Amino acid sequence: MLVKVHKNIVVYSSGALIVVASLGFYFINGVVAAVKTSTPAVNSKEITELNNSIEQKKKQLNDIKNKQEAYRKAIAEKQAEQANLKNQLAIVDNRLAESQLELDQVRVDIETTNLEMQRTDLEISENDQLIDTNKNHISSAIKLLSQEGDRSQLEILLVNDYLTDYISQIKYLEDINSKITSGLSDLKVAKEKLADSKVKLEASKEKLKQLKQTLEQEKLTLASEKDTKSYILDETKSSEAEYQRLLAQAKREQQAASSDIVSLEKAVRNKINQQGSNSIPLKYNGFIWPVPKNTVTATFHDPSYPFRYIFEHPAIDIRAGQGTPLRAAASGYVGQVKDGGMGYSYIMIVHGDGLATVYGHVSRIYVKADEYVTQGQIIGLSGAMPGTPGAGSLTTGPHLHFEVRLNGIPVNPLEYLN
Repeated sequence: MLVKVHKNIVVYSSGALIVVASLGFYFINGVVAAVKTSTPAVNSKEITELNNSIEQKKKQLNDIKNKQEAYRKAIAEKQAEQANLKNQLAIVDNRLAESQLELDQVRVDIETTNLEMQRTDLEISENDQLIDTNKNHISSAIKLLSQEGDRSQLEILLVNDYLTDYISQIKYLEDINSKITSGLSDLKVAKEKLADSKVKLEASKEKLKQLKQTLEQEKLTLASEKDTKSYILDETKSSEAEYQRLLAQAKREQQAASSDIVSLEKAVRNKINQQGSNSIPLKYNGFIWPVPKNTVTATFHDPSYPFRYIFEHPAIDIRAGQGTPLRAAASGYVGQVKDGGMGYSYIMIVHGDGLATVYGHVSRIYVKADEYVTQGQIIGLSGAMPGTPGAGSLTTGPHLHFEVRLNGIPVNPLEYLN
């Protein structure tokens, strides 16, 4: 029989069965047998479609990564061979293709993140609807319980035909209140998690945007390597002999620079000692990155360095756009400034603790020898674009050649950079 009607709550009683229809709770023999919470499903189809799209994007990413690995192997094979014109041009072509794949990867990553954000928005929306629905149910249940509490025991007994029905109804309403309150708490926790997930996805999207900008710059840098290809072809007229002549010239430039750096550093330190150690603040406090921290395109003594048969790579190459401000990695005295014109240009700075730094392929120089510079001070502009001032022979696109020397001997800069 109908026991109670209260707004959205309808309580039916028939023997030991009590049903609160609008909530979907079933009370059988004094026990809540099942809970069927109202869950909006209006977004389920959209979420399923988004999940399918996300899976497709992930497959695209896997395909791109497989192609990238193939290009990396091709580059490594060419770098393992003796330096010659054909191999150098093949390396440039493969790196350009690899860069394009990296750009494609970032684009797909961004698209995937956008889809995941859309899915999260829909899930949050569904959770909001579910929470609102249960809030209304709880409100109605509380009102019902409140009204029951205001009535006398005699009134309640008169409404119910049997005492067992009355006791069952009271326990049932208590169970409803407990179950819904617990469920609502869980839903709120879920909503907080989804909101947190959305924040993370937005942060991820921003990160991917920045990565895309970096890779766009990488594409431009590698495109300049394509210009290097044209430059080399123009300079050599596709002649292997002329290419080898340019390699030998680059070797002479590096040997001369290394010799000058060693001798001039000693001269500067002797001069400092003669003037007195207190007259020159050379305390070493760690190195900062001389250009914005970026991709290291060639490591210290890099085994894959294209010209390792000609000379060992005594530095790291840091990707930097042509004309990027160069900053002193630490305070010290300028020991050498070499303006090579269209040849190799560099700056050498002497620091404390027997350390010195060298900045190669400089397109503009803002300091002079014997000048004291402070950490972070702009000392010039980066270069290495083929055929530009300071680049030298056979550069592979804009970057900074950065050396750290300890007592005149090259050491790994990555062990000193903060």
